[in-house]
Amino acid sequence: MQTAIKKEDLLKIIRPYRQEHLVQYWDELNEDQQIQLARQIQSIDFELMTELYKKKVEHSSSNIDFAIEPSEDFINLKQRSESDAAAHQTGVNAIQNSKVAAFLVAGGDGTRLGYDGPKGVFPITPVKQKSFFQLHAEKIAALNSRYKITIPWYIMTSQTNHQETLDFFHKNNFFGLKQKDVIFFSQQMLPAMHKDGKIILTDKHQIFMSPNGHGGSIKALWDSGALMDMKERGIERVFYFQVDNVLTKICDPVFLGYHLMNKAEISNKVVRKAYPEEKIGVIALIDKKPGVVEYSDLSEEDMYAPGRDGHLKYWMGSIAIHYLNLDFIERLNHHGFKLPYHLARKSIPYISSDGEIINPDHKNGYKFETFVFDALKYADKIISVEVEREEEFSPVKNNEGIDSPLTAQRDMIRQYASWIDAVGVNFPELNSCYESFKIEISPKFALDKEEFISKSSQLKKLKNNIYIE
Repeated sequence: MQTAIKKEDLLKIIRPYRQEHLVQYWDELNEDQQIQLARQIQSIDFELMTELYKKKVEHSSSNIDFAIEPSEDFINLKQRSESDAAAHQTGVNAIQNSKVAAFLVAGGDGTRLGYDGPKGVFPITPVKQKSFFQLHAEKIAALNSRYKITIPWYIMTSQTNHQETLDFFHKNNFFGLKQKDVIFFSQQMLPAMHKDGKIILTDKHQIFMSPNGHGGSIKALWDSGALMDMKERGIERVFYFQVDNVLTKICDPVFLGYHLMNKAEISNKVVRKAYPEEKIGVIALIDKKPGVVEYSDLSEEDMYAPGRDGHLKYWMGSIAIHYLNLDFIERLNHHGFKLPYHLARKSIPYISSDGEIINPDHKNGYKFETFVFDALKYADKIISVEVEREEEFSPVKNNEGIDSPLTAQRDMIRQYASWIDAVGVNFPELNSCYESFKIEISPKFALDKEEFISKSSQLKKLKNNIYIE
């Protein structure tokens, strides 16, 4: 039988931090609501929140306190070179020796896509409407088959979507992967604050909590024991990617090869920014060291500044695909988590002093987030690798317009059509009919153009709404 939770015990926790308002409606709550609120209070690091508020809100007028200049240190994979073959073989050797794990960041939900559930569950492929999770799972299964190994897949969720994500994988039998090789864990959640430092209640029994940013993945690997699991499996490199990029080349051996050949601790894939205002961070020299400047921290002058070649001065857009060394991740966690927190002003629902839920039309609260690319400044050696956007970067961030499900499906169809075109079949209709002309090639059939060409003799007559598996 569970011991009754007492308001006085919670007050002992929150009173030193002047957060007594969190239990002001305690006597109105039923037992389940009291348990929920108590668990949230007990999960919060109030010392950390007090420190963040003082540093980021009270004593800081801006997140921008660094000098930047463009970085031109990168490897261009768009222009094939002789070293690509050596990099490919080096990467393949590491994968075949079971030294690589895949690490997916999937803590978000589908709210911005008009979808109620984890973002990874959203149906995205053009013909079969496979989810992001299934698409990535099939790529990993294909890699396992190609290299005759098992790539362990670590998936970071958030507390808001963890159980739904697990249920989805169980319902779909882990998409043919072995359950023991798909490892789930959640990232830390942090409360948001009003401008006066009070933690935001979004209901009488509920504190507004949100994930601590994609940089929290570094901490979550450590806290969850996933890092130890990797060590026990003999893993040395981690391929990091995000759930909503449909063109991700998971565990890309060429990228891995360059990472290894350059003895890098963390490596980045980059593309040329499509337009100045594109909402991706840029690789730059920050106080003379390589790093990523978040798009919101780039001044208007720098955002539009032309480079020597007539293109953008800060063109090197980071697409959130990395290789990290396991010992580097360990070093970031020893003696406390090293990545800095960033302040984000947001519009956050809250409960007023008279118990009314308010949905503000302005930015009324502060969230605190970490960014994975802040790890770059702690690395002894990093590399950036430029790739073709059309081949490797098509994220889904919005319900419509730019970076939407429609644009992602168009990009997938365009890629698949180029593979089919390479074996002598042309689709002129594709120039204007992406909405009606559908193609989908399962990773089970081919992971890339070269594999597709090698299997072209297996193809039957092709027509609209093609699905090849």
